Amino acid sequence: MSELTHLDGEGRARMVDVSAKASTARIAVAGGELQTTAEVITMVRADGMPKADVLATARIAGIAGAKRTSELIPLCHQIALSSVKVEFAFTDTTIVIEATAKTAGQTGVEMEALTAVAVAGLTLHDMVKAVDPAASLNAVRLLTKDGGKRGHWVRDAAPAEEQALAPRSAVVLVASTGGADGTRTDTTGPELVSWLAEQGFSVRGPLVYPDADIASGLADALTGGPALVLSTGGTGASPTDRTPEATAALLDRELPGLAEAMRRKGTEKTAHASLSRGLAGLVGRTVVVNLPGSPGGVRDGISVLEPILDHLLAQVAGGGAHDA
Repeated sequence: MSELTHLDGEGRARMVDVSAKASTARIAVAGGELQTTAEVITMVRADGMPKADVLATARIAGIAGAKRTSELIPLCHQIALSSVKVEFAFTDTTIVIEATAKTAGQTGVEMEALTAVAVAGLTLHDMVKAVDPAASLNAVRLLTKDGGKRGHWVRDAAPAEEQALAPRSAVVLVASTGGADGTRTDTTGPELVSWLAEQGFSVRGPLVYPDADIASGLADALTGGPALVLSTGGTGASPTDRTPEATAALLDRELPGLAEAMRRKGTEKTAHASLSRGLAGLVGRTVVVNLPGSPGGVRDGISVLEPILDHLLAQVAGGGAHDA
């Protein structure tokens, strides 16, 4: 039992002595989700809940929870947090929670990130329970961590035999400041989710992020290494359109022909389609495609993707023909 660091030689619980460890920069990212109803999601996004600003309140609660982790979890160390960030995204019936905690020290910040997610999620539950008392907080988990002896760690994907039986995974990401703050209703994300489900994908999303935070949205979407990430919005020439830049910073290889084919398809209907700066390419073995933020642009993208998608994903996985 002495091999367990939280137990002493006699099997009694103790706080681990970290004084001999090197101080390093440490980062942890945790996630979770509040499962609720479509009615609640609509009300939260429109700031129409009976209580105060739901997301702002939950964000503050999550940050405060992270700062008090050592008081809540008996054997955790008190640490000097340099940053705690709590973010939210939406699906039709889910509020997705992600927390990032940072410090420079001798012990990690996993528990602080997890506590931030848990407290933010419980606060969301408190804020929506008048409308949906059956809401549930699910899947609170560590996603990634960096620093210390172990270095970079990311949550493992499913075993290979499970992956072979599981449907292909896809994530839909929406870049929309109005959609994120509830002042605009997005239709492109749900349309992509519906189409992907018809193609046999297991779909996460749509995740809705403000244009200014689309880089964080892409990082969120890529968590777990899905086969496909489809983004919509933020591809134009407006000063706030940043999706191509955020995507370019992550791509290992571009698929320029795919992006050009979608632009050509769009210009058959409107010259404005030529203004899209959307990219397509690979981040590791994940295919990432930027689509315009209009329903027509999304439908054009679908029409280009549908006949080639299976072949593309098979090539990326190493099992398809190589004659492209």
